Amino acid sequence: MKRDDLLDLNDILQHPGRELAVDIQTELPEEEDLDLVKPLEGFLECVSTGNILMIKGEFKTRAVVECARCTSPLEVDVEFSIDEQFQVEGVPSSLSQTDFARVVSDEPYELFDGNQLMVEPFVRQALLLELPMQPLCEFGWELPCPRDLNPSAKPGANNPFDQLSNLIKPEES
Repeated sequence: MKRDDLLDLNDILQHPGRELAVDIQTELPEEEDLDLVKPLEGFLECVSTGNILMIKGEFKTRAVVECARCTSPLEVDVEFSIDEQFQVEGVPSSLSQTDFARVVSDEPYELFDGNQLMVEPFVRQALLLELPMQPLCEFGWELPCPRDLNPSAKPGANNPFDQLSNLIKPEES
């Protein structure tokens, strides 16, 4: 079965010094927790030195995230670069008739299927690392937010949990 998200790197691994450049566009359909407004677009450049596989690229997209304060949806532009290196073991087949070069990935999850890069998981991990940790709407932390779901954070608000604190009586000595 042929997968569309596999990038065959065997030729550059077997011929050190060759380069491969590809344009990538994906909507990351397998990622349910990520809401992209625009497809993830960019490019990857791959080259093998014989011992190391170097992969570089640049990507951009627009995604929907939640405000860390009021959970309202926010659209954010995300741009990021990729600069990764993977160990290569074996002797390239262009230099030896008895061996061939193969990628050694020490990632906790699979990024390679043999000498083929799984493009979507590879760019997905870089995208997730680039998303803002605590995105804020236009009100930020300083201004009162009309959509704030935490009424006790507003000064003078009547918090229903304040009534429960009256149930706890101090111990008598």
